[in-house]
Amino acid sequence: MGLVHSRLEQLEQEREKQKETERYLKEEMERRKELERKLLQLKSSLKSHNSRDEQDDQLPDLYRRKVFFNYEKRMRLHSPPEKVFEYFASCRSPEGEVLMEAADLMRAVVPVFPPSESNLVREGYLKGERRSPGHLRCPPSLFFMLFDVNNDGLISFNEYIFLVTLLSIPESSFSAAFKMFDMDNDGEIDKEEFKKVMALMRSHNNYRQGAHHHRDGMRKGSKVNDDYVENGGVLEYFFGIDGKGRLSIHRFLQFMRDLHHEILRLEFDHYDYKSRKTISAKDFALSIVASADLSHLGRLLDLVEEMNNDPSFKDVRITFEEFNNFAELRKKLLPFSLAIIGFAKVNGLLRREDFQRAASHVCGLSLSDNVVKIVYHLFDTNGDGHLSSDEFVRVLHNKENDITQPMETGILRFLSCCWNCKHSFPYSRLFS
Repeated sequence: MGLVHSRLEQLEQEREKQKETERYLKEEMERRKELERKLLQLKSSLKSHNSRDEQDDQLPDLYRRKVFFNYEKRMRLHSPPEKVFEYFASCRSPEGEVLMEAADLMRAVVPVFPPSESNLVREGYLKGERRSPGHLRCPPSLFFMLFDVNNDGLISFNEYIFLVTLLSIPESSFSAAFKMFDMDNDGEIDKEEFKKVMALMRSHNNYRQGAHHHRDGMRKGSKVNDDYVENGGVLEYFFGIDGKGRLSIHRFLQFMRDLHHEILRLEFDHYDYKSRKTISAKDFALSIVASADLSHLGRLLDLVEEMNNDPSFKDVRITFEEFNNFAELRKKLLPFSLAIIGFAKVNGLLRREDFQRAASHVCGLSLSDNVVKIVYHLFDTNGDGHLSSDEFVRVLHNKENDITQPMETGILRFLSCCWNCKHSFPYSRLFS
């Protein structure tokens, strides 16, 4: 009976996988039809605007940016990792291998708009296009070169998979992930323990990210070697040249924080198109609304465009310190959201000074007047000086989950399963 029951469970799992595959293929077909429809509208729009003046000629580019942004955001969420890699990679080796620069890695995991000071309308490359390295001017990242196993200054697909697997661990679960690596509970892990769990997490992520409808989790022509976490790069950094070192939890946690901070720095550099060490108010606004629900995105982008006609935003520039402080706010979103929503319900209004005071007193963060001014321009829906707290919190929540969104659920389920098998320990306590 046990064998029969096990076989029935296996058949049921196979049926569920088949259903999910069919759902994915149906959704992918609908997405492609929608993109084709919008591209046809775009061609029609371009023809209708050819005879207009210079100001009107900007309208097609704005429309194209929206179309491609929606396409890229859905690609990050639903497409197999090799498709995402191929789209955002900007380089090609003499042998024809597609490769990434550090900035390409950021764009592949973080939804970003083309910088407002550029003439670009999208971030990646369509099939058959010539790739032009460095078309977006981000300085090189020494940190990301830790993942450059071949020491060639570029990131291969295998190295990209390794990076995305690490980034799929949400910051709130760093410690839990390390406990999963630490098989013998001594507070340190060796190279083989690390490689084994990384390989398992990668295989689980393939199914989560839409690659499950291919036989081996990858499309034909894109292969991930079983030893994709082999010697070199970050493993050498963790375990030494001979691979015999051990990695402590404190060093691992600091590395993961540094990794996420580098992603943030590259996002800022992406919008700093002219290398001025600051970004425009409009680009800061774009970085915020990039994480909005697609159903609200159009309205928020209209508000961003209105900033062009508001002289009070003309000379406003945002520094990396201001950009970073706002990002830190996202990491403390739960207490901050409770504070601002509760205050608004009790007092009826949440003024700018109340917003800044909540950030300072609850989260220990200083938000500049310019940052708060931009936030209120986007989320003061009635123009009454009162923040629409619910929508603002939703956008910040989405932003914090953007990097881990395609994989976070699968990773947490995987960690929980392994932990329960190992310790019969409730999932809720693992992340408490």
